[in-house]
Amino acid sequence: MADGATLSICNGRLVDPANGLDAPLDLHIANGRIVAIGAAPPGFAPERVLDARGQVVCPGFVDLCARLREPGAEQKATIASETRAAAASGVTALCCPPDTQPLIDTPAVAQLVRQTAQRHGFARVLPAGALTQGLAGAQISEMEALKRAGCPVMSHADRPITNTLVQRRAMEYAATFDLAVFLHPEDPHLRAGGCMHEGRVSTRLGLPGIPEAAETVAVARDLALAEQAGARVHFRGLSTARAAEMVAEAQRRGIAASADVSAVQLILTEDDVGAFDSNCHLIPPLRTARDRDALRAAVASGVIGAICSDHQPHDADAKLAPFPATAPGISALETLLPLALRLVDEGVADLATVIARLTAGPARILGKPLLGRLDEGARADICIFDPDARWTLEPGQMASLGQNTPFAGRTLEGRVSWTLLAGRIVHARTAESR
Repeated sequence: MADGATLSICNGRLVDPANGLDAPLDLHIANGRIVAIGAAPPGFAPERVLDARGQVVCPGFVDLCARLREPGAEQKATIASETRAAAASGVTALCCPPDTQPLIDTPAVAQLVRQTAQRHGFARVLPAGALTQGLAGAQISEMEALKRAGCPVMSHADRPITNTLVQRRAMEYAATFDLAVFLHPEDPHLRAGGCMHEGRVSTRLGLPGIPEAAETVAVARDLALAEQAGARVHFRGLSTARAAEMVAEAQRRGIAASADVSAVQLILTEDDVGAFDSNCHLIPPLRTARDRDALRAAVASGVIGAICSDHQPHDADAKLAPFPATAPGISALETLLPLALRLVDEGVADLATVIARLTAGPARILGKPLLGRLDEGARADICIFDPDARWTLEPGQMASLGQNTPFAGRTLEGRVSWTLLAGRIVHARTAESR
């Protein structure tokens, strides 16, 4: 559909947490923007009507962490393939970490990533700029230039900065440009080569464990530095109950701290590693049922403001070695919605709250308040999904080039029917697959 086409989405349940909307309302689009919510404007004649009967119409999802692998690891995935997978998952904007090759530590690489995504046109890509040059943890990057090049936040990917003074100076410098700092909370010395949660399952399997303290020590340090520096700090991918409690306490004290959690951490636990399932090799690792339940509660309360995919597509060989030697991470975009909807099905949170953690919450963390909401005059980035659709995840049918998922062959509930980016339909599920 052309950018200037007119379109109406009718008969759906419109859920827009940012505007407090949850009602049967139609949506009308022209020139890539929302022109009316509810009744169509006088004389409006849509070229196409999407019948969203029995479906939820909401803002397009905003994903705080999805690796696209390009540039540098195109054998795993490309910007084209993974933004196509994002569109199939209802994601209209995503943030990719800076650990590409070359790294996103110069404006040129940031612009390359953004322009490549724009050329393919499936989703908005907001690259995170490297917090230090070369992600080496020694010299602070040119953050102002990276911000001008389209990096809304600074990140160190999954590489902790071991030098505390560098960490403090980086936070102070980011604060001068009102840039949030995305941090992977992990003490590398406490991790010490571990590959799963340190506990009864790691002991039974004989695998090196990662203790809870590897996360909580890092959170404590970074909260202290953020308070000292007056910086906005965001903890990427919390996995422990204690870390969530620490973030909640910091928020009560007025520290500008936020956090997200991957959808898989809200569903699986250390028990799912089972018989050395390498698709459950994650960093941070799957923790205990108590940790999972505490993370769910933090999502429901808003302490954790975003649910992300933490999408990490791999080629098949990356998961074929013995468990500790396999590459961590899963291909997670296409399971983001059904896993998040499990929270609704199991009574953890209502639908509006879950959608808020997929839309307005992450947009606010990125400092992009115009994303993740449906306003008249706003760009029409929209997801339409069937919450009751039951389907089986078949790796060979995934849009992502990465088929590394522990949910292969499982029946999931909740599936995207259409995704619109600036009013263009960038994903439409075929009638045969509905």
